[in-house]
Amino acid sequence: MAWTREEMAQQAAKQLQDGFYVNLGIGIPTLVSNYIPEGMHVVLESENGMLGTGPFPTEEELDGDLVNASKQTVTLLPYGSYFDSAESFAMIRGGHVDLAILGAMEVSEAGDIANWMVPGKIVKGMGGAMDLVSGVRRVIVCMEHNSKDGEPKVRKQCTLPLTGSGMVRHVVTDICEFECVRGEGLILTAMAHDITLDEVRARTEADFKVVLG
Repeated sequence: MAWTREEMAQQAAKQLQDGFYVNLGIGIPTLVSNYIPEGMHVVLESENGMLGTGPFPTEEELDGDLVNASKQTVTLLPYGSYFDSAESFAMIRGGHVDLAILGAMEVSEAGDIANWMVPGKIVKGMGGAMDLVSGVRRVIVCMEHNSKDGEPKVRKQCTLPLTGSGMVRHVVTDICEFECVRGEGLILTAMAHDITLDEVRARTEADFKVVLG
């Protein structure tokens, strides 16, 4: 049985470390804010100008003017602050963000990521995607293993325009997890419930080694 979106977010949250400054991308990554381990101090940064973003609000906490970069309503922790997007990207470009957890359309076995050009859709630009993958210290991707038409998204080489080359260090999909090690490629480290190694191989274009815990 494949992992749900919430379970994927829980798996990604295991990569967090105490004291990290973290940026969460659109989609599944935003759910990670609900699974920060108890007692761990992690500061969430949003590129629209928030530091100290909290979990999604309850109905009583809802404030329609308090949104993250994905335009989702969020909460702000007591130590949180607001600033303009220029300062936010100065933090990112300056290497002050430890980790970005992002969605993607494709990831290659070399750690390349394509996550800004949506096939068949007109886009005005890549937004902050390139800044994030090049400016943060570590990039994790959270995405479905295959596209809606069944095409593999973990590829030998990306077929879509790249956001960054060799930037991804960890991949969480709905069926498994990979570490991406420079010079070694992908290493399968975990599989979802009842998913077999044969299924992972059949649904993955990229080559990978297997080191299961």
